[in-house]
Amino acid sequence: MKDSNVGPTHAQPPPESEAPVITRPAAGAAGWGAIHQTLRHTVRHMGLVRGALTLLRTNQQGGFDCPGCAWPEPLPRLSLEFCENGAKAVASEATTKRATPAFFASWSVEDLAKQSDYWLNEQGRITHPMVLREGASHYEPIEWDAAFALVANELLKLASPDEAAFYTSGRTSNEAAFLYQLFARQLGTNNLPDCSNMCHESTGAAMGESLGVGKGTVTLDDFALADAIFLVGQNPGTNHPRMLTTLGEARERGCTIVAINPLREAGNLRFADPQDPLALLDGGKTLSNLLVQVRINGDVAAFKGIMKAMLEREAAEPGSVVDRDFVREHTEGFETFAASLAGVSWDEIVAGSGVAKEVLEQAARVAWEAKRTIVCWAMGLTQHKNAVANIQEIINFLLLRGNIGRPGAGACPVRGHSNVQGDRTMGIWEKMSDAFLDRLAAEFHFEPPRAHGKDTVGTIRAMRAGDIKVFFAMGGNFLSASPDTERTAEALRACTLTAHVSTKLHRGHLVTGKKALILPCLGRTETDRTARGPQFVTVENSMSVVSASRGQLRPASDALRSEVAIVAGLARAALGKRSRVAWEVLAEDYDAIREHIARVVPGCDGYNARVRQPGGFYLGNAARERAFHTPSSKARFTLHTIARHDLGADRLLLTTIRSHDQYNTTIYGLGGSVWSKDNAKAMTIAQQIQAGTVFVNTHGTQSVNRKAPYGGLKQSGLGRRSGMEGLREYLLLQTLTTFEG
Repeated sequence: MKDSNVGPTHAQPPPESEAPVITRPAAGAAGWGAIHQTLRHTVRHMGLVRGALTLLRTNQQGGFDCPGCAWPEPLPRLSLEFCENGAKAVASEATTKRATPAFFASWSVEDLAKQSDYWLNEQGRITHPMVLREGASHYEPIEWDAAFALVANELLKLASPDEAAFYTSGRTSNEAAFLYQLFARQLGTNNLPDCSNMCHESTGAAMGESLGVGKGTVTLDDFALADAIFLVGQNPGTNHPRMLTTLGEARERGCTIVAINPLREAGNLRFADPQDPLALLDGGKTLSNLLVQVRINGDVAAFKGIMKAMLEREAAEPGSVVDRDFVREHTEGFETFAASLAGVSWDEIVAGSGVAKEVLEQAARVAWEAKRTIVCWAMGLTQHKNAVANIQEIINFLLLRGNIGRPGAGACPVRGHSNVQGDRTMGIWEKMSDAFLDRLAAEFHFEPPRAHGKDTVGTIRAMRAGDIKVFFAMGGNFLSASPDTERTAEALRACTLTAHVSTKLHRGHLVTGKKALILPCLGRTETDRTARGPQFVTVENSMSVVSASRGQLRPASDALRSEVAIVAGLARAALGKRSRVAWEVLAEDYDAIREHIARVVPGCDGYNARVRQPGGFYLGNAARERAFHTPSSKARFTLHTIARHDLGADRLLLTTIRSHDQYNTTIYGLGGSVWSKDNAKAMTIAQQIQAGTVFVNTHGTQSVNRKAPYGGLKQSGLGRRSGMEGLREYLLLQTLTTFEG
């Protein structure tokens, strides 16, 4: 269908018709509420019997890896090895609803854009490849070969391969990711932006500089040995609920848990294990021993205070705190670091952190009394402009006591998506090392490009400038996930072609280049059969364990193709005889892909045999063995300044978090609290609700009492409000938490 008057669709979701409802924060996580929500979503999307059978195979040996978070599974595994959020993710993917060609014929792109993100997701699984032709108002079906030819033709028109970008979402399997980066590099570009650019990129940079490795140094077994666990900038009850079981077990055996967070998050306070009848009856167990309620972006100051107290104790009792042998043998820069810290006053630390000296000293005491300490962190640290400094202060803290390369101790960046770490391991990065590229070249007999490519922000800028003309996304919702929605929309609209490999409809399909494709793929829950028989894929969790994932359900449509098959088909169409890779063979036999991976990716030798072992295999981590791949071969203490936020009298400092009815850009329900992506949206929050919470800490403003918690502001009455009155009431709540159902 053609319409010459078709204009750009809205990049933002439409206003909600109802104002936000303000409620008191929950006092704990999971419990009966989690059971209710799991059953509700399961029955609504999958049906009771089909849903129950599917969940019983989630995160199990011989089953499929949950498409939600990347928290590892224990051995042996529980019969029910999933959480409420995982159940929502599985139910959403395994829904019986379908978005067929008839659906797309009935809805123009303009009309679809008027619907909420929740509504778009609720339309179900996309069943056929769809194309939006230049000037058209509706998507229409297209055959797979024609779709591949369309992409290939657009790529061949480019003046340079660097005029294309290939984005990857964290749900992509190792096998698909490896082939995807191989295709992009055989085409001739390193433009491989990914979702890691928007989450733990700062973790990789920080740890790479300090330790020589960008991944966490702990395994799940370490949590059973730790004397102290610090949870920093992380809300496990919402983002990684299965982690609560691990934390509960640690607390029960005597481990001390310290939460450093602006938010009194329910999961950090109390946890009622849905699989423990006693916990359901008595309300569960308290998790955190100590809550350090830091101001937003006050983490550097807070850790400086904790370490300052530790060094003051060390000065009073030499040898009681600092692991001198470890520091001398395995680190550099300690003396400079200690001198710098001595020059920071307690007044600066208290003002910068928003935390009283006495509270920071309590946290320091926990640290020096613990022989083995783990620090976990997530987006609450990695999303700031000074994110690298945030993480490197944690590394400084761990180095002081020798808590790197010791059982029961180490750094634990908790990844948010089920294979985001695996994709990076497989080569999805715009600046892979020469050593990786050398092995890739030797394996496939070609010369990969060496110039670094574009990351997510660089890709957006290049698309806006007209320097990137073809945008291809392997999963994800790039539009809504990227940091500036309107600029990202401008960038996508400037392309000649935008293409998405997807399972369900999202707003990124509606804000497009001149032409657009939706290429529907198999979900993680679905069987993958080729002419060679049943296939399985592999994923890597937050702790570098690689395991197999075998879908269990019949595909949502016979027209779907696997991610692997889509990459292989696209590569053959675009590269033709230029490529000596046996793409068709690899699309039929995933063991053949893994044989290539074993020869290219470090730590993956014997891949096919090892991944078939119970629980998979551990990739290894040099820093865990106290081998630091830095220029000096030692771990590095680093120096950072305290971030300043000199707010005016009428300014508020805002942050955003995820609600229980939201996972990344997917909205599972509208029962959550208020969500805002930036300050401008916050000002019209009554019209912009999707899911989540806006949270404010008014420390540092000139118009409030700085000595009292949250600036001395009192909680006003709870009820329904609208406009600025509702916003102000919402922001003045002393503590906010995510909706628990």
